[in-house]
Amino acid sequence: MGLLADQSRLVLTAIQYFTRLPVPRWTGYSERQLNDAARYFPLVGILVGLITGGVYLLVISVFPQPLAVLLAMISGVLLTGGFHEDGLADACDGFGGGWDKRQVLAIMKDSRIGSYGVLGLVLGLALKFAALAAMPTALFLVVAVAAHSFSRFMAVSVMATQHYVRDDGSARAKPVAQNISPVGLACAALFALAPLAWLGSAGVAGAAGALALRLAAARYLYRRIGGYTGDCLGAVQQITEIGFYLALLAWIST
Repeated sequence: MGLLADQSRLVLTAIQYFTRLPVPRWTGYSERQLNDAARYFPLVGILVGLITGGVYLLVISVFPQPLAVLLAMISGVLLTGGFHEDGLADACDGFGGGWDKRQVLAIMKDSRIGSYGVLGLVLGLALKFAALAAMPTALFLVVAVAAHSFSRFMAVSVMATQHYVRDDGSARAKPVAQNISPVGLACAALFALAPLAWLGSAGVAGAAGALALRLAAARYLYRRIGGYTGDCLGAVQQITEIGFYLALLAWIST
């Protein structure tokens, strides 16, 4: 019973960190708790995918597909508070405007959004909208679940293989999980891979597209700053989610 209670607390910690959903007060929070909860980040992706996919299925019976996709995307942003989108914008600003590691980290820490951030966010959302608008309605729910969970696993895998880059000890720095055990990584992989079974070869194609972008992004992060920040993880999640959609569409269209 103690183990079940501990794991339930970690699940709620992951939900608390990545969504705006209310959790019981006894969930609490600590840096160690957040690190241990990393194994459940893809599970949060499953939850987000179920909700956004459910919104799409409800709306598509009344409105045209583009509007259903847009409302599903809006529900996802409201659900997560734009957490990962914010990371994408900050990362685009940092890597677009910074020449060295110090500048990149300083720019990413700035709460203001710049031209690179606007461009990255707008183009990223446009790509996501176009891909989802082309998705067959029969596949939308399971694709949303698979893409959200697998892309979060891609971010977790970066966390497991690279070092967290601290720019300073400021209290304003965003908290972020900084390590994950082999058992935790295996647990995260299980939640990420399970939804792919419903998609068969199309799911494998989507995962391959996401993995290719994850490898490219991780190599870029290591070359530019020697590791990752919380914003970098958000950017990896967004980029690999889009890559999942694009690769899956390419597969089913052939």
